[in-house]
Amino acid sequence: MLIFYYTISFILGISFGSFLNALEWRLRKNISLFSKARSKCPKCSHQLVWYENIPILSFIFLKGKCKVCKKQISWQYPIVELVVGFLFIFVMFFHFYNAGEVVFSLEIIRDWFIIFSLVFIFLYDLKYQEILDFVTIPAIAILGLTSLVFGWHFWQGIGLAMLIGGGFFFIQYVLSRGRWIGGGDIRLGLLMGVILGWPNIVFALFLSYIIGAIVSLILVIIKKQNFKSETPFGTYLVLGTFVAMFWGEKIIIWYLGLLS
Repeated sequence: MLIFYYTISFILGISFGSFLNALEWRLRKNISLFSKARSKCPKCSHQLVWYENIPILSFIFLKGKCKVCKKQISWQYPIVELVVGFLFIFVMFFHFYNAGEVVFSLEIIRDWFIIFSLVFIFLYDLKYQEILDFVTIPAIAILGLTSLVFGWHFWQGIGLAMLIGGGFFFIQYVLSRGRWIGGGDIRLGLLMGVILGWPNIVFALFLSYIIGAIVSLILVIIKKQNFKSETPFGTYLVLGTFVAMFWGEKIIIWYLGLLS
């Protein structure tokens, strides 16, 4: 039974990963999501037929090259599909492990939606150093409303976490007049608050800065950037949010135990 659930999770994951790749490309090219235009090769504009759009398998069968122009297909496509596929499996495993039994729940669907949103933010910010309101604002509304309806977080916890997450970056934005961070970071801070609640938001922010400092230092050491280089900080916030989302409470309890 578990194998069945994990298989379904993986198939859904790679399918949503494929959609994520298409969404990223369409938004960057300002192509309407409701356009009837089919996916096409970004190099020669060859319109893809259905068997060239199968997640993972099409990349393998085509040997990583466009059927028409023979130019290399970006490795981003299968990598993103696989990452989302395995993350969907992880969500299923995490909930089964904590429930102690095989139970399909709304919380799993919620976490799949969060994972999809976080991976998109990570990818887009990594490539273009931009966090789109198109993703963060609807996610804030959907997760905030459903969390209150189903009681996943108390409204006080959500409100406090959003105040901390959004306010933390808003203050930086005002003090630097937009030089340190962009408005997208403020909206991402609000989204982090909705996802994590109190007190996980504090841990996520702290961890994000630690990850950012370590990665930036490594990049400076290997001379991939210098101390003045811009960095896609949204990627670190996504990583911090992911860790806090699944292990934040346990880490906070463990840490407080060390202090007592």
